[in-house]
Amino acid sequence: MTYKIDLTDGVLTFTIDREDKRNAINDEVMNGFKEIVTYINEHNDVRFLIITGTGEKAFCSGGDLSEFHKLQTEQEAFGMLSKMGKILYDIATLPVPTIALVNGAAVGGGCEIATACDFRLVKRGVKCGFIQGTLGITSGWGGGTYLIESGIKQDFALKMLVDSSTYDSDKLLEIGWATRVFEHSQEQALEDFIVNMKKIHPSVHHAYKEMKLRSWKEKNMFERVMEEIKLCAKLWESDAHNEAVNNFLNKSNK
Repeated sequence: MTYKIDLTDGVLTFTIDREDKRNAINDEVMNGFKEIVTYINEHNDVRFLIITGTGEKAFCSGGDLSEFHKLQTEQEAFGMLSKMGKILYDIATLPVPTIALVNGAAVGGGCEIATACDFRLVKRGVKCGFIQGTLGITSGWGGGTYLIESGIKQDFALKMLVDSSTYDSDKLLEIGWATRVFEHSQEQALEDFIVNMKKIHPSVHHAYKEMKLRSWKEKNMFERVMEEIKLCAKLWESDAHNEAVNNFLNKSNK
């Protein structure tokens, strides 16, 4: 199994369990995400959704290029990108608070997943970034749109995207991407963060999430996410992307 699900005292934790692949996303992990979305929407025993990764090196390194590089055309790429994009939108629009527990590097699609969450708790020293530009593509799961709507200053958001590089935890806190930076155990960091939230009735959380999602609906968020995905799919079949991915895979295999 490439993921783990734990539900304890209303806290549902989804852990990407592919440490040897730096917790990269494949079809099985995508289906795991769909599983928890369905569960949360059909049950009332989940108060918080936590997303994290196994180990200390990576929260998530994005899509598994060793699997997805076989997708050559715009249409093939769009199939994969839109599948994960729709799943991530479903996660982003859940009625419960969502928290990315960023225990290791969150790059590319991993940074998109964290950005789509309501809150981001980042371990000190960890680096995160929208590095997709180094592969000749844009963010492809909606992460760019979520970043622009995240509330951080627009010039910071755009700079984070066009830099196509990683930022350290302190910089991420400074610009407002990280909600909090922690130094001790991630379990303690999470407990400290939600200690006051747990005292509030879930219906209040649902009401505040609905306020946020109402704003998104007015701004046509889903349509904007899909346009972002279409743009990435177009770039996916470019020579620049194929060459960059081949170079990346060759380095990784050495």
